[in-house]
Order: sequence, then C-alpha cells, then structure tokens
Amino acid sequence: MAEAALDGLIDALRRLPGVGVKSAQRLAFHLLQHDRDGARRLATALNDAVQRMHHCQRCHTFTEAEVCSTCLDPRRDARLLCVVETPADQAALERSGSYKGQYFVLMGRISPLDGLGADDIGAARLLERAAEGGVEEVILATGFTAEGEVTAHALATALKARGIKVTRLARGVPAGSELEYVDLGTIAHAMGDRR
Repeated sequence: MAEAALDGLIDALRRLPGVGVKSAQRLAFHLLQHDRDGARRLATALNDAVQRMHHCQRCHTFTEAEVCSTCLDPRRDARLLCVVETPADQAALERSGSYKGQYFVLMGRISPLDGLGADDIGAARLLERAAEGGVEEVILATGFTAEGEVTAHALATALKARGIKVTRLARGVPAGSELEYVDLGTIAHAMGDRR
C-alpha cells in the first residue's frame, strides 16, 4: 500500500533527467531505508541551492552573487565569448582547461517541437552582450544535436548580421576510437573539417 509521502518523494525524484519510475523508487527506498541522514542532507542542500542560487546578470550561469566569479575574473580574455546551452556545458569546458575567455549561457536550445524559440533561450540578451565593447569573437559551443545545430545556425546568422565574428566548435572522430564504430555523420564532418 502506497503512502502519500513516499509517492511524493518518488514523483519528485522522477523530475530528474534520466530517472524513470523504477529508478525513482529505488532511490527513494534507498534513502529512506539505508541513508536517512543523506536524505536530510540532500533536502537541506536542495532547499539551500533553490533559495540562494540565481542567474548571473552578465552571463546567465548560476551564482550566489549578482555577477559570477568567472565574469569578474580580470585574467579572463574579454575578447572571446563562448556560448553554451547550459551551466553544465560551461562547467565541462572549464574542466578541460582549454578556454580562458568569457561565457554566455543560453539556458537551453531552440526546439520547435517543444515550443522553444530564440526568445525563449535568451538570444536577445546574447546579442546585447556580444555587442558590448571588447568582444571580438563569439564561439558557438552548442551541442551537435539537431536542436544544437539549429540554435548555432540561428545565432550565427543574427551575430554575423551585426558584424560580429562567429566560430563554431570543431567536431570529429574522438581520440582513441576506431573508425568502424564511429557514426557516419561524425566521420563526414571530420573529413570536411580536416586540417
């Protein structure tokens, strides 16, 4: 027999990406049966993050301050502005250690099937940010999904119309992979973008 509190917990866990009913049940039962202290810490951390975190006024990533530490860092190259879909994408680029410029986080991608257009992901704010003095190049680092490509194309068109230099992340065959296991689209792009 199901209880309302348990059903509410399972339903809340299902809101996480990639978590279905069975995974949500497994997580809920684990937390309640084996890790009640962990459950309390999770609840406190979630509540704290929801209360304290908001979007950076300059780049839209998550921060507790009005402007994030990346935007305030004087060592960052203000001539480069990298556009990513989510704060998670920004974090991945930062972990790579390969980029030292500024960011703009779209908070999504254009997806006509989901009813999301350029206005819904903050394209207008990006255009304003890119037009600010000092930005010489906008690097589009959206995903290589159909929606990511549509987003990159729409943003590139709008940015180029304003005379802003636009580049796109390179794509190709992952290091350590064998060609026979790489999808045909990736091989075709790698061949076309060879250097």
